[in-house]
Amino acid sequence: MDLKKYFKKGPLIPAIVQEDSTGEVLMLAYMNKESLQKTLATGYTWFYSRSRKQLWNKGETSGHVQKVLSITGDCDNDTLLIRVIQTGVACHTGNKTCFFNEIW
Repeated sequence: MDLKKYFKKGPLIPAIVQEDSTGEVLMLAYMNKESLQKTLATGYTWFYSRSRKQLWNKGETSGHVQKVLSITGDCDNDTLLIRVIQTGVACHTGNKTCFFNEIW
């Protein structure tokens, strides 16, 4: 599979992670070509940390891993939707999802 089309606009692409069984959005992270390749090769999510400037495997230290069921690109090939089976919580704060700060 040619992954270049997802990185035409830049070296990072947003990846929305969704719990497969409920449809709940768990988190948004960024992928570079290498992290997407590692995700495809292992079946577990890998992302690129913009602050640490390195790859990270979700759940590597916490055990809260994300088993990938599908990856879909959007119509512009500039965002990914990753459907997963989440083990434990998704957010580093201990919340199930990273989206818990209600604004409206």
